[in-house]
Amino acid sequence: MRILLRAARFAAFPIALAIGFVTVGSVQPASAVPVGSSWVEGTLVHVSTNNIKVKDDKTGQSLSFLLVPHFDRVFSGDGKTTVQMSTLHPGALVKVYYDQKALGIRHADRILVLNRKQTPVKMQKG
Repeated sequence: MRILLRAARFAAFPIALAIGFVTVGSVQPASAVPVGSSWVEGTLVHVSTNNIKVKDDKTGQSLSFLLVPHFDRVFSGDGKTTVQMSTLHPGALVKVYYDQKALGIRHADRILVLNRKQTPVKMQKG
């Protein structure tokens, strides 16, 4: 009986090892998570727990974005340093990366908090 149990363990070992490699290989660091292909840069008009509204400074158009619960993708202008959601306030210059894949509703994937001293972007996408 012991021999059969050992044989079963050795037979299952390569499968468990392969599953472990696939799981570890699929984990990505937070900076490598893809963001939406569209973005807008402008002045923050409204902030709440579930949405934000940004007014594009070039076109004057206001865009609203949904935020998922526990949204934590708020970064400083360099895109490397995370900042608290509480640092967002109306009048701040932000750059929002977004997409509309979920039911056609715009939702923010990443928010960059910019300084007013930074030069505006010459060409807008989206």
